[in-house]
Amino acid sequence: MSGNKTTIDDNRLDRIVADARSDARQRELGYRERALKMYPWICGRCAREFTRANVQELTVHHRNHDHDYNPPDGSNWELLCVYCHDNEHSRYIDHAAGALSTTDSDVPATSNPFANLKALLKER
Repeated sequence: MSGNKTTIDDNRLDRIVADARSDARQRELGYRERALKMYPWICGRCAREFTRANVQELTVHHRNHDHDYNPPDGSNWELLCVYCHDNEHSRYIDHAAGALSTTDSDVPATSNPFANLKALLKER
């Protein structure tokens, strides 16, 4: 079976993925270091305080969820502990999924579950 199929260069793909991960790490280190110098080491949600011993559990959250928007004044950042950060992203994902939902939740009920209640109570 000879054809005009293109062959995938696994080494090239591995390099691309490795470069993308390295770039993301470098970008993260840049804004993370700036945020840690700029803000007190306290979670913006649960107010847990951090020290050098546990600062790795403090993350930089992008308020508008755009990791490429990193203004020098830090206005798009807040420091959150890993738990609050995961919670924030879960809430964002749930909100986005709810916005895409096509169900009509404003449709009025068509039945009355208590319609026969009076008659049932009289029987007792």
